[in-house]
Amino acid sequence: MRWTIAQVAGALGTRPGAGLDPMARVAGVSIDSRSIRTGELFVAIHGPRHDGHTFVADVLAAGALAAVVAQDRLASYPEAVRGRCIAVADTFVALKQLAREVRQAWGGKIAGVTGSVGKTTTKEILAALLSTRLRVLKSEGNFNNEYGLSLTLFKLEESHQAAVLEMGMSRRGELSRLAEIARPDVGVVTRVSPAHLEFFSSVDEIALAKRELIEGLNGRESTAVLNADDPRVAGFGSYAPGRVLTYGIEQPAFFSAQAIEDRGALGSAFDYVSPEGRVRLELSLPGRHVIANALASLAAASVWGIGVAEAQTALRTMRAPSMRGELLRFSNGAALINDSYNSSPAALHAMTALLAATPGFQRRILAAGEMRELGASSGALHREAGALAAKSGKVDWIIGVAGDAAQIIEGAVAAGFNRTHTTFFASSEEAGEFVRQFFQPGDLLLVKGSRGVKMERIVDALISVHAATSVPREEVRH
Repeated sequence: MRWTIAQVAGALGTRPGAGLDPMARVAGVSIDSRSIRTGELFVAIHGPRHDGHTFVADVLAAGALAAVVAQDRLASYPEAVRGRCIAVADTFVALKQLAREVRQAWGGKIAGVTGSVGKTTTKEILAALLSTRLRVLKSEGNFNNEYGLSLTLFKLEESHQAAVLEMGMSRRGELSRLAEIARPDVGVVTRVSPAHLEFFSSVDEIALAKRELIEGLNGRESTAVLNADDPRVAGFGSYAPGRVLTYGIEQPAFFSAQAIEDRGALGSAFDYVSPEGRVRLELSLPGRHVIANALASLAAASVWGIGVAEAQTALRTMRAPSMRGELLRFSNGAALINDSYNSSPAALHAMTALLAATPGFQRRILAAGEMRELGASSGALHREAGALAAKSGKVDWIIGVAGDAAQIIEGAVAAGFNRTHTTFFASSEEAGEFVRQFFQPGDLLLVKGSRGVKMERIVDALISVHAATSVPREEVRH
């Protein structure tokens, strides 16, 4: 985004301050006073902890070109500061309005990706596929809410040929607002499963919230990409304004996987069946569940004309993002699956199956942190996760970390797991100290938990003792 001050003010329906050059171009947009860069436009957001209006004078002194402020705060600044402000009724509304105008002016195709699980992995795979032929903008980190999505759109440049945006939500209406800002041409829904139950009465309520992305797609030329294996998601097709593409493993779909070879943490291979025909593909990312994410990405990429030729290299060479299924090999010969960024029941089930399916290790250890925002169902869902780990017959030790993770252990023991092969810690720091001593050659450790539990501290504790390297799956053999 290299808009002029005049263009910014025009998009916001206001006028720039007297001290601003209307033809000066902004170098970017920021809402964080701590990281402001020379030439950026600062939008003063009144957040739950800090009010950006407090820092306007500081960011201008630090090199910001201009600041967007609330009209009712303008008079509180010295004249020199007022002259470099663009006043609006509501700065949060202005942030979203400007992002919407930037997206509209750019005019290219955007894919929005949502789902209870798998949206980040799907976003990464889709971006990798598109990047084989196009210049692609994608969401970074957890920039998947109204703030993050808007800030991502501000990075659009004329040379970008596609954008892939992750879209998250914890309440009804959020995806509608995100779709209104981004106007996605392609909407991908991975799966609907128990997550954020603290804010929803049922999984059906979550499905209604996820459906908002499909309802908000950009007209009759848009494409909905839906998981045929999830009946709730498959049902979204009747709400799509444009065409519908389906993908799946268990149910008939336009894009499907057959003859699957699940190598656990070492990746997978499968016959990819699509309108192009049938071809064998290898996927470096771990787990059978990630095959579904790859199918969703392949279906979405077909909108841009990306197909099998590009997929054969892109899928084989991808690496998992940090803390999202990342495989680490340690100097003592053991290995770790770092999936510590977040957790939910469906995601934990999938990763536990991955742990159980990975060959070549003497002990398979599950370090599972509490799964949060599950409301009244929390205890039962944690016990179910433990029971599934026990019934796999391939998990040798379970470490529970924080809160209801104790119920994972109870569920496992009730399903026949040996209690002497379990241990519980109130915090990830305590668990990390234990694992440092417990981890030995021949071990494969899965680390997973909700963001607030900070399970990455266990990974950090091991790295402090054993040198670790993130490696391609095919190199981790025993």
